[in-house]
Formats: sequence, structure tokens, C-alpha cells
Amino acid sequence: MNCCQCQGIESLFDRQTAAKELKAYRRQGPPKETRILLEALQAAGVEGHSLLDIGGGIGAIQHELAAVAEAITNVDASTAYLNAAREEARQRGYADRASYHHGNFVDLAPNLEPADVVTLDRVVCCYHDAESLVSLSAALAGRLYGLIYPRDTWWMKLFGRVFNAMFRLRRHPFRLFIHPTAAVDTLIRRQGLEPQFYRRSGVWQIAVYQRRPALAA
Repeated sequence: MNCCQCQGIESLFDRQTAAKELKAYRRQGPPKETRILLEALQAAGVEGHSLLDIGGGIGAIQHELAAVAEAITNVDASTAYLNAAREEARQRGYADRASYHHGNFVDLAPNLEPADVVTLDRVVCCYHDAESLVSLSAALAGRLYGLIYPRDTWWMKLFGRVFNAMFRLRRHPFRLFIHPTAAVDTLIRRQGLEPQFYRRSGVWQIAVYQRRPALAA
């Protein structure tokens, strides 16, 4: 990966971080915001659907939907996260229905198959080019598109500046990005998706979009 931000992701989200998050998931289940997203997707209907989980981390969304998903694709810039998700899939007995791709999603997107459901859980804030990430991922969503990303409040923007200043001092390449909510929403709608669910939870916002039905000829 020649993407500087992806190198930062690889370094920051290492084996120790993945092990810690997987341990917490096994003990407590998905984080609150992830549970909200999962409930919204399940309410919309995901049984028998394919799932593309971008930046899936230790695979919480994948594990929770594995019982009803037809096929699962996981794309992540962190080798440690992919390994953790893959190992948990083996233990849960669905590894034969899952595929794993390491790298920058924007680079890999042209070679990925569309999926009925596409998810990005705390991923938009980890990538500098929101237009490419959101447009390419939304284009692959056959039916549902769900994401969790930071609210673009003044205090989150201030936090982002402080966070990034600390990482610059440490000479670490990872950066946090607070992309405008209106811009993200516009990018998703341009791909033929309409908002179906929205909720705020602390610093996060959780949204689910559904593809507009094609007009009859």
C-alpha cells in the first residue's frame, strides 16, 4: 500500500489492538453504535443477502450477520484486523462463506463484486478522500448502505485538530478526518440511495440508506 493514511492504519491498528478489541467483543458484544446499525439493517431485512464490510475491524458486523448472510467480503488496510476477523470466522464456522482483502479499498474497488449490503463502521473518519471512498462504496451497494461516522460539530473538529497535532508530534502518519455530513449525504444520494434511518449517539452518527427502485421501462 503506497497510501500514507493506509500505512498509518496498518501501524496504529496492530496485532495488540486487534487482540484487545476481539477480547472486548467476545465479552461484551459489538459497541453501542454498531448494535444500533445492526438493528437498523436487520429491520430493513438482510437475510440471504451478501455483505461487503469495508474497514471491518475485528469483524463485529460480519460475525453478527453471519447466520443470515449468504456471502461476506471483508476489506481492511490492517493486516492484524483481517487476521482477527478471519480467525473468529473460523471459530464460528462460516469461514467458507467469507473472503478477505488487504489494502486500500479505493484501489481495490474496481475488482470487488457488488453486494446487497455495504457497511462502513467508523471508516469514513479514517480516510482523507471522502469523495472516492463514499462514492465507490455506495456504488457497490445493491440494496442497503450503512455507515457510522463522526458528527461534524465544532467540538469534534477541535478534537480532530488536537488529535492530529499529537500524531504529527509523534511523526505518526495516521490522521483523523471530520468530513461534512451534508457532503457525505450528497455523495451517497448521487449513487441512487435514499436515507432510511438516522440516529446520533454521542460523537457518532449512524445512517442507513436504501437503493431507489429502478424505474420500469
